[in-house]
Amino acid sequence: MTSNVPISCIEVRAFAHATEDADKVLSAIRNILPTTLIDKVAFKKTNLTGHYRNPIILFETRIKEKDAVKAVFEKLASGLSSLDKELLNNEIKRHLDRGNLYIRLDKQSAHLDELKLCSIDPIHFRIRFKKSNMEEIVNICKKYGMIL
Repeated sequence: MTSNVPISCIEVRAFAHATEDADKVLSAIRNILPTTLIDKVAFKKTNLTGHYRNPIILFETRIKEKDAVKAVFEKLASGLSSLDKELLNNEIKRHLDRGNLYIRLDKQSAHLDELKLCSIDPIHFRIRFKKSNMEEIVNICKKYGMIL
């Protein structure tokens, strides 16, 4: 593998709803990160109010350092099941927009140290590629094993 992944940054965000334990949500997010980065990545915590005045906490971070970006991307690629990789490959156009790859992972699975695609109340990943050509991004994802 080349040491330089053509990704400028990875943004991670997740909501902790009133019915969820915020510490468990943050723990689930940290489980997705490579162990070497767990203590190095700082999350911004924002208190929000939901539609029905319910409290919601937004956790978000932006990972920019080259080695950290590469490590997170490789962990995402290696952690997804072949079924999820196939699904992502088949729906890649729905996950790409202007040089960004959007991946949503299940909070509950992440809490159990598993990476699993999901669309309902997920942990959001926005992977910003330095290239915006869809074909190039697909090739990078294939090279790193993110898709089959």
